[in-house]
Amino acid sequence: MVVGISGASGVVYGIRLLEVLAEMGCTTHLVMTEAARRIIEIETEESPIEVEMMADRVHSARDFTASIASGSSIFDAMVVAPCSMKTLAGIANGISDTLITRAADVCLKERRRLILVTRESPLNLVHLKNMVAATEAGAIILPPCPGFYSKPDSIEEMVDVVVGRVLDLLGAEHDLYKRWRTPLSGNAYNDENQIEKR
Repeated sequence: MVVGISGASGVVYGIRLLEVLAEMGCTTHLVMTEAARRIIEIETEESPIEVEMMADRVHSARDFTASIASGSSIFDAMVVAPCSMKTLAGIANGISDTLITRAADVCLKERRRLILVTRESPLNLVHLKNMVAATEAGAIILPPCPGFYSKPDSIEEMVDVVVGRVLDLLGAEHDLYKRWRTPLSGNAYNDENQIEKR
């Protein structure tokens, strides 16, 4: 599994994904841009080195000799979290100017799953067109929009909803967030007030 962390606010999504994948025993390849390293220092309590220690392999964003730059390298999927609009533009238009965009290009040409946790708001027409182009090429756009029906108590729980949706798309079992069920009465989202059809 390749995890890319690009230079946008929301690096916590990539960090949390690395933590969960490590707990699952999934082998991870991490690529971070220089901007991502700076944002990690600004937005989190971790250092870039501490984040790197969560991954099995770490590659420089400038290292085009890395194994994941080739289609002959076997990895199941790639997640870019967060995905900046610059990184999105590179992926959507086939511009492999960093290892993140090159590995994403490999995913698309080899028909592997590519999930982009895009971080920007509001969106202009260029952003939207790039999202369409990336989707048409085979990527999945997953904006970090957590549901609130589970009444999250913390930022961490809201992050887990987004990371959980990523894991859903990867086909990985988890219990990071409460899934929607048909409301019956009262606090409809507590397990004791729900019926799950099987």
